[in-house]
Amino acid sequence: MAFGKIFTFGPTFRAEKSKTRRHLTEFWQLEPEMAWMHQDESLEVQEQLVAYLVQAVIDHCPHELAVLDRDVATLQKYTKLPFPRVSYDDAITLLQANGFDVDWGVDFGSPEETFLAEHFDQPVFVLNYPKAIKAFYMQAHPTRDDVVIAADLLAPEGYGEIIGGSERSTDYDYLKERLLASGQNLQDYEWYLDLRKYGSVPHSGFGMGLERFLAWITLQDHVRETIPFSTYVAPYLPVKSLQPSASSIG
Repeated sequence: MAFGKIFTFGPTFRAEKSKTRRHLTEFWQLEPEMAWMHQDESLEVQEQLVAYLVQAVIDHCPHELAVLDRDVATLQKYTKLPFPRVSYDDAITLLQANGFDVDWGVDFGSPEETFLAEHFDQPVFVLNYPKAIKAFYMQAHPTRDDVVIAADLLAPEGYGEIIGGSERSTDYDYLKERLLASGQNLQDYEWYLDLRKYGSVPHSGFGMGLERFLAWITLQDHVRETIPFSTYVAPYLPVKSLQPSASSIG
């Protein structure tokens, strides 16, 4: 926080057993953190980043887009700001009204994310998720104890979440409470808690997966097509034995 605004860009490793066209066990992620910034300002940074990147691809990669048969007019509309915003509560209501069997408190899967982004025909921010389905470090909502100040950016055309972000909690006791509630060992997070023990400043951050963003921009069926060496939950295994059996010899 001493630097005000920082970012990292590098490989991220994820141990969750998700086997979808949007998941890899190793991927590249951009992670900015910004001091003295609340959610509304963070959302502006996120949408400006996405619009800038989309425009840069349009301007500098026309040949590649033509080879990929990517419609530039479709991409161009994703540079128009601001992106729509919808609360998690309203998203649940909208989904239920359109035949989805979802209850308040569930995390959205691919069908729900796809519908929401297609409904708005733009990348759309879903705001203020239930506390129970989000990370311990996200800031509690000031007027509701069941939600946190968090947002996901959902990409249209079936690509779902490409950015996840939130305001970060600076409350030492709240962070301990959330860690214990999620079954974590406090000793494993002692270094993190120490950073907040004597106070901090309001700050927000987000993470954007490069492969998901590229898959959306280039209309790839799977994120593995956007990285040279993809890794999955179930690795490829060599053949157990190449030695001929005795029966095959004799």
